[in-house]
Amino acid sequence: MKAVAAFLLVLCHLAVSHAWTCSEAPSLSNIKQIDAGQGQVVARTSHNQAFFLIGSRWYYLGTNKLKHVTVGPAGLWGVDTSNKVNKYVAGKFLPSTGLTMQQVDAGGDGQVVGVTSSNKPYCLTSSRALSYRGTGSPSWTAFSGTLKYFSCGPLFGCWGTNSINNVYVKKKITATTCAMTGWQHVSGIAAKMIEVGTDGSVFAVTTTGKVYQRYGITSSRPQGSGWRLVPMCMAIQHLSYDLGTLWVVTTSGFTMRCTH
Repeated sequence: MKAVAAFLLVLCHLAVSHAWTCSEAPSLSNIKQIDAGQGQVVARTSHNQAFFLIGSRWYYLGTNKLKHVTVGPAGLWGVDTSNKVNKYVAGKFLPSTGLTMQQVDAGGDGQVVGVTSSNKPYCLTSSRALSYRGTGSPSWTAFSGTLKYFSCGPLFGCWGTNSINNVYVKKKITATTCAMTGWQHVSGIAAKMIEVGTDGSVFAVTTTGKVYQRYGITSSRPQGSGWRLVPMCMAIQHLSYDLGTLWVVTTSGFTMRCTH
């Protein structure tokens, strides 16, 4: 396995050396989804087990079966295999009642956003996200439109993709109230998922497994001005970006961390 990993890294270095330097991430078998925020990294495996990275070791986060896990200013959250939203409290994930989700994101300015199995986007205010302790039903605010994947950053807004892989951006969400502006379509790629970093960087994975970065994002132009290909030697299924590091998971479960 180490020989295979070394060979893949050589190929990746040749593919991306002009822009990015990639190395093998700390080993964890069968990673399917990864999320990074505020210097923390979490991952979910094909067995629906959640792990937290400390140094070069992954630590198991409990027995709850999770299909999506996220970490950021709002804390550590996840969605279990029955679509219940979970928050990590006092060393374990505690499932909530009420609204169910298929994906959540804790990377905004303290708020949590997510989408239901019917692709409806929702927001949990920063005060409700912070105060939730694993009992009762959090009160979510509904947004217009439909999305299958939803991600926020604390600086320049939130991004999402819908069921036909169109990309949209919300220019502003107020974390304390979940008040928002309307969706704006962003053309150029067909994305199956998209992630926003804590510095406002936006990366997307296309339906063919290619990685693109949105450039030209500013406070006055949160939608940015174009897409830039980030060459990868293998097809990517999931990614996350935080503190200058791009974490990518290939369709074969190989995980790398790349720096620019």
